[in-house]
Amino acid sequence: MEKYIGNPILSAKDIPYPATLIFNAGVCKYKGKYMMLFRNDYGYGENGPGKFTGTNIGIAESDDGIHWTPHSKPWIAWHDEEIIRAYDPRLTVIGDEVVICFAVDTKHGLRGGIATTTDFVDWQIKSLSVPDNRNMVVFPEKINGKYCRLERPFPVYSRWCDRFDIWYSDSPDLEYWGNSRLVLGVEDVAYANDKIGPAAPPIKTEKGWLTTFHSVDKDTSRGKNGWEDKWQKRYKAGIMLLDLNEPWRVIGKCDDPILSPTEEYERKGFRNDVIFPGGMIAEDDGTVKIYYGAADTVVCLATAQLSELLDLCKPYHR
Repeated sequence: MEKYIGNPILSAKDIPYPATLIFNAGVCKYKGKYMMLFRNDYGYGENGPGKFTGTNIGIAESDDGIHWTPHSKPWIAWHDEEIIRAYDPRLTVIGDEVVICFAVDTKHGLRGGIATTTDFVDWQIKSLSVPDNRNMVVFPEKINGKYCRLERPFPVYSRWCDRFDIWYSDSPDLEYWGNSRLVLGVEDVAYANDKIGPAAPPIKTEKGWLTTFHSVDKDTSRGKNGWEDKWQKRYKAGIMLLDLNEPWRVIGKCDDPILSPTEEYERKGFRNDVIFPGGMIAEDDGTVKIYYGAADTVVCLATAQLSELLDLCKPYHR
């Protein structure tokens, strides 16, 4: 992976409305433009030490996928008597629609949401999961007649700790989801000891579905690593290959992370040592753009050749 020399490509200083942390963006190419939905946490410290005033989802557009122009106001600022906030969008183009996956904090748990739009003006909610589930990403086409997604449930009660894995579910209509099965466990990733989960939506290749994932290692000796009193985790990005017809089956995986926090903008911010991919675009020239949140503070870009990423995914058998 080659990290863009001009990173970060989007940060709070670029946003024409109150913004503090701009990160965990979803990106797609739609109707001739690159479109980005980004998470904005704003008003740090205004409601008390360590607290933010709120969270919204903003929009930015680009002609080249590198230089971005944010819209003049946020797009989604969802808050009512039950919903606390919506955040962490992921974008998948299926036909004429853009499918948006996002997380929703509610007064009764964290839910995973799916919505659609055709114009980035109006949006329609398709489904909200029961608690607790998040990090959902939808595949860019139906497989065996069904919509498919990767997700990361939170089985805290049954496992007694952070020990979260990547799961698969499918749906006939984006509303009703089932047929769930395990894709990859934490124990299958050598550089994770805490949790793993989906990252950017998969892209289709001749060899399989190329899929990024996030991995987390935890070290209790870590102290103040960012703005919070204690931050003990480090996030990296991995990559794997899923079977084209059975997308819950891992057929290739890289043994090492493809992105690790090494640059200052990845190692110092709200939460230090965090890389979290949210968008992946395969270009016609064989280049792959991967968009990722860095230090939970800014949006960054890395590129690679598709052929090289596929070569990294060595045959895998659980």
